[in-house]
Amino acid sequence: MTEPKRYLVTAALPYANGPVHIGHLAGCYLPADIYVRYLKAIGKDVLFICGSDEHGVPITIKAKKEGISPQQVVDKYHEMMKNSFAGFGIEFTYYGRTTSKVHHDTAQEFFKTLYDKGVFKEEITQQYFDEKAKQFLADRYITGTCPRCGNPGAYGDQCERCGTSLNATDLINPKSTLSGDAPVLKETKNWFLPMGDIQQSEAFKKYIKRFDNWKSNIKGQCQSWLNEGLQSRAMTRDLDWGVPVPLKDAEGKVLYVWFDAPIGYISVTKEYLENKAQGTKHKALFKDWWQNDDTALIHFIGKDNIVFHAIIFPMMLMTHGDYILPTNVPANEFLNLEGEKISTSRNWAVWLHEYLTDMPGRQDELRYVLTSIAPETKDSDFSWKDYQTRVNSELVAIFGNFVNRVLTLSDKYYNGKIPNVSAAFNDEKLIAAQQLAFESINQSLHQMRENLDAVKLRDAQAEFMNVARAGNKYLADSEPWKLIKTGEESVKRIMFDSLQICAKLCIAADIFLPHTAAKFKMMLNANELSWKELFNENILPAAHQLGKAEILYKQVEDEEVEKQIQKLHASKSTDVPAQAYNLSEVKSAITYDDFSKLDLRIGKILNAEAVAKADKLLKVTVDLGFEKRTIISGIAEYYKPEEIIGRLVTVVVNLAPRKIRGVESQGMLLMAGNDMGKLLFVTPETAIEAGSVVK
Repeated sequence: MTEPKRYLVTAALPYANGPVHIGHLAGCYLPADIYVRYLKAIGKDVLFICGSDEHGVPITIKAKKEGISPQQVVDKYHEMMKNSFAGFGIEFTYYGRTTSKVHHDTAQEFFKTLYDKGVFKEEITQQYFDEKAKQFLADRYITGTCPRCGNPGAYGDQCERCGTSLNATDLINPKSTLSGDAPVLKETKNWFLPMGDIQQSEAFKKYIKRFDNWKSNIKGQCQSWLNEGLQSRAMTRDLDWGVPVPLKDAEGKVLYVWFDAPIGYISVTKEYLENKAQGTKHKALFKDWWQNDDTALIHFIGKDNIVFHAIIFPMMLMTHGDYILPTNVPANEFLNLEGEKISTSRNWAVWLHEYLTDMPGRQDELRYVLTSIAPETKDSDFSWKDYQTRVNSELVAIFGNFVNRVLTLSDKYYNGKIPNVSAAFNDEKLIAAQQLAFESINQSLHQMRENLDAVKLRDAQAEFMNVARAGNKYLADSEPWKLIKTGEESVKRIMFDSLQICAKLCIAADIFLPHTAAKFKMMLNANELSWKELFNENILPAAHQLGKAEILYKQVEDEEVEKQIQKLHASKSTDVPAQAYNLSEVKSAITYDDFSKLDLRIGKILNAEAVAKADKLLKVTVDLGFEKRTIISGIAEYYKPEEIIGRLVTVVVNLAPRKIRGVESQGMLLMAGNDMGKLLFVTPETAIEAGSVVK
C-alpha cells in the first residue's frame, strides 16, 4: 500500500447511558489518542473523530429506571463523557453525537441509498409484543427462565449466568419488563442486510485480504464468523427512540443502533467540516476524507466491537458504494480490575470523572500505567497496588528523578543556563561513555518509532522509559557532582549531554504524557520543541536559559491507594447480578430418587476452543473413559482454552443433548459459582481415571 495522504482515525462511539471507566480508556480512547499524537508529530494530516452513541434499548431502559426522558439521559452522559476525555488529554478533532440533525439526516440518506439499490431484504417475522404497553419488545425488554441452566433472570438475547446465546422465543415463561405480563407473538416487518450474500461477493473477498496485515486477535475473530457463514441481520427495530426509518410503510420503526452508530463517524466528520469550512468547500473536504483511496481509515475499538467494524460496517460501506473501507482495525482486548471483570451494573469500576476528582493532577500517571498494561493481545489487569508501584518505581524514580537531577544541577552549577562545551574537550573516557549512552538512546527512539508505526503502543512507551533509564545511567556513571571541583569541562560536557537527553524525552513525552510534556517544556523554556529535532545530536543550544525546575511526579502514598481500594469495595453493588448466585437461597428439597437420576462422571479435557460469535462460550472435548464428548460451556470469561487442556472435571453425562450455536452439546460441566458470578471447576482432590462415577 502506498503511503496515505491523510489519516481518518476514529474511536468507538461511547454509549451514553453511563460514565466512562478505565477499561474504556485503556481499550480504545488512550491508544487512539497516542497514535493520533504520533501521526501529528511526524507531520501527517489527521482527523480524530468520535462522539456519543445515543440510541438503542439500554438508553430507554435507563430513562424508565430514572424516570426521565431518553434525551435527558443522553444529554447528561454526553457532557460527562466529553469532559472526562478532555480531562485526560484525549484530543478529538471533533466530538459529536448521534442525536444531532446532521447525524439523523446522514443515517437516513445512507439507509435510503441501500434501500433504493435493492440491498435490503424485507422479511415478516414474529416478535414478542406487550399488549398492555402496546409495543413490540426488544430482546432486552424480555426476561424468562434459561432453558439450559434454569436462571430465572435470563434476557431475550443471552443468559448471563451460563453464557448461552438465546432467542427470546427460547425463554421459558417469558415476561415483559415493561408490564410484567407475558408477551404475545405478533407479526412485524423489518429490513435485513443479507450478509451471507455479501460475504460471497468479489468485493468482500477482496476486502478481507486486508485481514492478513491486521492483529491476530482481529483476524481470528473475523475468520471465525466467516467460517461459520454470515446470516442476514435486521437493520431496523420496532422502537420509538432512534433514527426513524425513512420509508412510508415503516412508521414506529427506527434504524438498528448498530446500523446508525458507525454512520456516526461519517456524520461527525461532516458536521465538523461544515462548521469549519465556508460555502461549499466542506463538500470537497468531505470527499477527500471519506471518498478518496489515499485516505487511511483506522478504527480504534474494543474486542466486543470487532465484528461490527471489521465486517458489518464495511459491508454497509461497500454496498453503498461511495465510501472508503477500513485500512486497519487495531482492537484491544479487555481490562480487568483487581482480578475481576469490570462491571458497570455492580459498580466495579474506576470511573474517569471520579479519578479526576480523587487524584487531581495525576492524569498522566493513569495514562502511563494503562499504556504499560495495555490489553493489546490479551486481557490484562489493573490493580491499585500495581499502579502505585509503576508510578513510584518508574515515573518518579526513573523519568522524574533524571529530569529533576539534571535541572537542579544545571541551576546550581550554571544558574539555569546550558553550558558551552569546548571544542577541544578530549576526555576519552567520558566521550566513550557519552557515545555509548547516545547509541542506546537513539536505538530506543528508533524502536519507539517502529512500534508507534505498528500501533504497538505498550512497547513504544517502554522504549520511551528506556531513554530515561539510559540518561540516568549516564548521569550516575559520570558523577558530575564529584568532578565539579576538579574537572569543570567534563561537568559541562555531562550537563550539556544530559540536557539534550531531557529535550529528547520532552519531545517524546508529548505522545504519551501530554500534561507532563507541557510542564516539562516550561521547565526547559522550550515550547517550540518538535519531533523533527528528536534525533538531532544537539537540540538545546549553549547559553539557552532554562525555566524553573519543578517535580514532575509525586510519590503515590500507601494511604492514597488504600483509600481507593476501600472506595472500590464499598461502592460495589450488593445486588446479585443476573449471572451471579445468591448463596443464601436454597432450592426446594428433592428426594434421593431425584438425585440418583443424575449420572455424574469425572472427565478429562482433551481440547478446547472458542465458539464463534459467542464471547462467553467454549467448545470442549472431554474424555469420559468409555467415550469422548463435545460440550458447550459458558466459561470463556474465566478460562482461556489453552489453560484447561488436561484438567479433570465433573460432567453430567445423562443430560439430554442440545444444540447451541449449531453445535450439539452432549452434557454439562459442573462449576462452582460464588455470589459475584465467578466460576471454578468442580474437580477431584487427587488424580483419578476418566469415567469414574461421582456419588
